[in-house]
Amino acid sequence: MSEALLEVRNLSKRFGGLKAVDQLNFSVAEGAIHGLIGPNGAGKTTTFNLISGFYRPSSGSVLLSGEDISGMPMHRIARRGLVRTFQHSTLFAELSVLENAVVGTYMLYPPQTFAALAGLRLSRDDAAKNRARQVLEFFGLLDHADELARSLSHGHQRALGMAVALASRPSIVLLDEPFTGMNPEETRGMMKLMFKIREAGATILIVEHDMRAIMGICDRITVMNFGRFLTEGRPNEVRRHDEVIEAYLGKSKQNA
Repeated sequence: MSEALLEVRNLSKRFGGLKAVDQLNFSVAEGAIHGLIGPNGAGKTTTFNLISGFYRPSSGSVLLSGEDISGMPMHRIARRGLVRTFQHSTLFAELSVLENAVVGTYMLYPPQTFAALAGLRLSRDDAAKNRARQVLEFFGLLDHADELARSLSHGHQRALGMAVALASRPSIVLLDEPFTGMNPEETRGMMKLMFKIREAGATILIVEHDMRAIMGICDRITVMNFGRFLTEGRPNEVRRHDEVIEAYLGKSKQNA
């Protein structure tokens, strides 16, 4: 592992009198698969929204490669190499699989409106399609390139969502519950994809409720509860931690 690529420092978010995230601190090492877990209502998705620019922090900061990105709009953060997926599919259902993947390349190959209106063939359009095909092949979706996104299986739709996110060659990708609704076979396939993404050079920060999956892929896990940092460690350390067991089950090992 390398030094921290992403740092969260004293991060807080208030909604009126509710503290959804409260003085949260953790960091993600470059090249890691890092889990962010906690019981329902712990503040995980709000934390993702703060890191990715969907929300502006009430206080605290988020650093990406040492640069303070706190409160930047999502498109500016994405241009700096941090992209995210959402819990629910955000695909263009009536576009083809290839067309969805092309959307993800627009930061690399922004469209040239005036040249397009003039009817000129754009070399960057070809480059965008080539990049889209590369990422579809990476995720095992190239054979489905001409199908409508809505016709894909649930597992393939999840993979396509990740393909769109990875098409821009981000340095770090935030995955929000990528295993939701998957059967065991789809889950195993998605876990393999996580390792492939890391091997391709991207760092991963993942929120997930499937504990078998999260314990099987993460190098390190940060645990939240009631918007605060609870503990952090390797999967085997976290699963045996009394406060983690109590947060999830309402009782400690000693009282079990």
